[in-house]
Amino acid sequence: QVQLVESGGGLVQPGGSLRLSCAASGSIFSISAMGWYRQAPGRQRELVARITSGGSTNYADSVKGRFTISRDNAKSTVDLQMNSLKPEDTAVYYCTCKRYATNYWGQGTQVTVSS
Repeated sequence: QVQLVESGGGLVQPGGSLRLSCAASGSIFSISAMGWYRQAPGRQRELVARITSGGSTNYADSVKGRFTISRDNAKSTVDLQMNSLKPEDTAVYYCTCKRYATNYWGQGTQVTVSS
């Protein structure tokens, strides 16, 4: 089993920045990809950004150039730096990781972008 704990959400004005962090614990060996998804009210959960154990990344088109995902394999952490935030980025953000064939999820952290 893998446990994921997110931190760093909150309220920010449009154009502002936030940094989300996620720490994995438990059976953390052989974790492959880690990433972030988000879910806004009334919408499906969507991929925000993903990073492999080798450092390859992919991003949703809506966040390219504004968000940056990074990972520390030694600490089993994954961060999401979010810049130039927009109201449409408002959502619950979930950390996720894959270990063998199983996907694990954190409890989610709220990000609200509003003036």
